[in-house]
Formats: sequence, C-alpha cells, structure tokens
Amino acid sequence: MELSSPFISLQKPKPYSCPTPDLSFSSSFSPFPLQIQFKNSKSTSPKSPKFRIFAVAVDPKELPQNSPQRLLKELAERKKITSPKKKFPPKKFILKPPLDDARLAQRFLNSPQLSLKSFPLLSSCLPSSRLNNADKAWIDEFLLEAKQALGYPLEPSDQYGDDNPAKQFDTLLYLAFQHPSCERTNARHVRSGHSRLGFLGQYVLEFALAEYFLQRYPRESPAPMRERVFGLIGKRNLPQWIKAASLQNLVFQFDEMDRLVRKEREPPVKEVGDNVHKIYEKDAFIYGLFSDRSHLSLLGYRFLPVEPGVVSVFWALFGAIYLCYGMPEVYRVLFEVFGMDPEHEDCQPKLRRQLEDVDYVSVEFEDKKISWQDVATYKPPEDALFAHPRLFRACVPPGMHRFRGNIWDYDSKPQVMQALGYPLAVTDRIPDITKARNIELGLGLQLCFLHPSKYKFEHPRFCYERLEYIGQKIQDIVMAERLLMKHLDAPGKWLQEKHRRVLMNKFCGRYLRDKYLHRFIVYSEQVQDSYEHNRRLRNPATTAVQQAIHGLSYLVYGKPDVRRLMFEVFDFEQIQPKPVSRP
Repeated sequence: MELSSPFISLQKPKPYSCPTPDLSFSSSFSPFPLQIQFKNSKSTSPKSPKFRIFAVAVDPKELPQNSPQRLLKELAERKKITSPKKKFPPKKFILKPPLDDARLAQRFLNSPQLSLKSFPLLSSCLPSSRLNNADKAWIDEFLLEAKQALGYPLEPSDQYGDDNPAKQFDTLLYLAFQHPSCERTNARHVRSGHSRLGFLGQYVLEFALAEYFLQRYPRESPAPMRERVFGLIGKRNLPQWIKAASLQNLVFQFDEMDRLVRKEREPPVKEVGDNVHKIYEKDAFIYGLFSDRSHLSLLGYRFLPVEPGVVSVFWALFGAIYLCYGMPEVYRVLFEVFGMDPEHEDCQPKLRRQLEDVDYVSVEFEDKKISWQDVATYKPPEDALFAHPRLFRACVPPGMHRFRGNIWDYDSKPQVMQALGYPLAVTDRIPDITKARNIELGLGLQLCFLHPSKYKFEHPRFCYERLEYIGQKIQDIVMAERLLMKHLDAPGKWLQEKHRRVLMNKFCGRYLRDKYLHRFIVYSEQVQDSYEHNRRLRNPATTAVQQAIHGLSYLVYGKPDVRRLMFEVFDFEQIQPKPVSRP
C-alpha cells in the first residue's frame, strides 16, 4: 500500500505571483513513500496559492500489468527466491560472553559431577546438569528393555546406597544409548556425557581383552593377540554384536540398522548374486594388486560402511559398566551377553612363521586355556607377591631366573631402580615376601630392557614385547581417567585429541631418554652398531621400554604405581618445573 501526495495547483497562477513548482518529498518510510519533485528550482514566494492535497492508497496487486512499480516489485521477489542464502558462521565460531564468577561457580556446584566425593571418576562421567523431563521420559520407556537385554535387575538403581557406585547405573545407561544420530543429542549434557563415556569405554575394552589374551595364550607374541582383539571388537564387527544382544531397536528406534546411510567405511566385500562374501586373509593379495577402490569396484566388490552410532553406543556401554560394576562385569557382558567367541574363525590371526619356544611357562598355564570366567573371578591370594600375580607369570617367563647375578643385574639395575624410585615401601606380614618381590622386580626390570634382537630368536619370550603390550593399554586407561577427572566440562572428542597428543610414541621415548635410562637397553651387537651410526633408529626401542616399565609396575604394584610413574617420575603432563642449567 502506497501513499502518494502530489501537490498540484488546480488554478492558474496570477500574473503577479511566482510560478508554482511541483513538489515531491521522498521519504524512507515504507510502505508510504512521499515523493516531491522540483520542476522549478527557483524559490517560492511566501504568498503562494492555496493547494489541494490528495492522499491515494494503491494496492500493488491492483497496479496495471505494465506498471514500473509492479515490475520492480516482482523482480525483487524473484531475487529473494533465487539468490543463495547467506552462510552464517558455525555456532562454535560465534563468541559468547563468558559467565561471571558467581554464575560459573553456581553452575558447577549444582552439577551432578561434583555430587560423589567417594567416586571421583564416576562422578566426572555423570551429566553436567540434572536430567530433565525429556530424559526421564526415555528412561521410563526404554531403560527396562536395555537392562533386561544386558541381564541386570529391573528395579531402579536409585534404591542402592550412596556408597554403592551402581546407584548411578540408570543415568549412565541412559547416556550410553544417546548416540550422535538420535534426537536427544542436541542437549549439551546428553551429548557431552555420551562422548565422555565412549572415550573411556574404548580403552576399557582394549585393556580387558589384552589381560585376557595374555593369560589365555602365554606363549604368543603381541602381534597375533592384537589381531584377535581387532577381530572381536573391530568397528566392522560391532553391528553384529549389537544385534546378537537384541539392542538394535534401542540404538535405532525408528530405522532398520542394516539400511541406514552410513559414514565410516570398512574393508570391501564381494557380492555374488544375493550373497555377500567378505574378503578374508586368503584374499588379501587384492589389496596389493589393486590399491584403488575404483579397481575393486570393477571386479564386483563394494564397500560396506559402519554406522558411527553403533560404535559409540558399544564403547559407552562398557564405560558405564566399568564405572558401576568393575572389570569382572565387563567380561560377563562381552562373552555372555554379546556372545563373543575367541575361537571363532573371524578372529583368528593370520598365519605367520612361529619361533620355537623351548622355555617353560608357569604351572597354572600348562595344558590349560584360561577362560573368561577364570579371569573375571580371579582373586589373588592373601600373601601374594604382586598385585596381579597370574598376569605377572604370563608376562615374565620363569626362565628369567637364569639372568640373576649377571653384569646388568649388578651394574645397571641399581641405577634404574634409583631413577624409578624402586623398591616401594610395602609392609608385608612375612619379611621373606618382601625379599622375593624385590628379586622378581629386578628380573622384570631386566626383561623390560631386553631388546628383541638379543635373545628373541632362541627364546621368543625373553624380550619386552608382552610387557610393552600390557603397558601400552594401562597407560591409555590411566591417562583417560586422568583427563576425565581433570576436565569436567570437556566433550569426548576434545579429550580424545588431548589423549592422543599426550601419549604420542615420540614423547614416551623422550621421557625415558630425559631420565638417561636408554643407556641400559641391551641390544645385539649388530643392532648396537647400527644405532651408533644413526641415533634416531633407537627411538622406537626407547618408546617400547618405557611402556614395558609401566606394564611391569602395574603387574607388581598395581594401578596407583602406574600413576606415580606417569605423573611424578616421567611427568607426562609436563607440569613439573624443569632444572635450569647455568653456564
């Protein structure tokens, strides 16, 4: 609607008066533009003739077809439709004013993450704010089905006492199912809580299976065990475990899991008619001949992807179970609920040349394969030498006693033990237990510094490889727990990146070299000569020795000593003051 006001004189001007101009005032107030046009630039006389003012309201739809105003308006509407939308920056780049101290303190004090003083790790994985009505509606509708599928009692976990970590199980189980593709992930406390549980759960799974396979296969090197672990909990196999436990309807309530549009990819499979055949190790030559996916597609292979929601739910489930019930319950859910079989064809390692192992194993491993029930229910004797005696016997062979009294034992061991703060002061009921523990600790340290080039070809287990394997996993889980308790408001993706940067292999080896412990590694003469010519070749060995030391500390003294080595001796976080060297 427009309001036009042309000031037009309806009578002829008198001879003594100045000619009356046509005035038009232009105003920016739409939709009532007031236009004034000056046809005569001369100033008007103070005695001007009388005017008549007409106000005409015009509907733009009623304008004639050839009206310029109508054409301009249609053109403007077309531009609005066809012009691309403005690209606003993502929300993460939009700066928000920080909370003031009072509101920030109130937010943290009201957070459930500070509610449990006796369980700091469990408390750090709770949601950052209290659950709302939408969260409770999901719990009321689906939680009973999830607990029944996992084999847990159906009554609410709130009935447990405050000293029982299982009291928070309902909350953590709810967070575990809220993967990034579900509708509740828009809430910050749900999205962050799920990612933090998944961040912890992946290291819990790897650590649990490493302990299990080290005891089940006491003569194997870590390479076949890593392949077994990948065959069980690799990303491409997780959907079948979710379906085996009948949890797919909880993960994807409105879609069929097998027909989802997915983002991550797994190795190719070949379609023959209606059947899909996976590529196993016997077909691995294809990767060498055809490294490009286009070549594989020409042969009839296609790539089956993996839904990322399945992976995060699987990891987060075991993070919640580990926090509330501990490691024995992790084994039960893995092998009983999900039905994992370590002897299945898909998780067998590829064939490789095996070195003949002529050395003895501990008596408890002879003619017997340790089952998951044995690992889950094992409790060390009251007067045990170590925190994990059976795992120690699986990693340190009995034949290491032949090295007692050698040159390394007298020359290098005292310096290594002094640098690491060993032996720790432990009060035992019998003094002989302390003496025996210190002897075994010295043999374990000598094994940590034995490079595979020295004795592995004659005695495959006389090297640091098995200790390095368990040490790497205990480092991962200890650092994950540390980051979770230190950064309460950080999402899991940020923690994952921080974890990766802190535990990079080059840093692990550097921390060992900073303590000048690389001088005590025992190499073969040929390897020693090559390392003297190129010092960088020794860096992977120093990394492996450092991880083996952490594995030994876990077996002998437990997880608290691993924390002491990581954050006090080697200073993984690099927060301790450095000595200043003056010229």
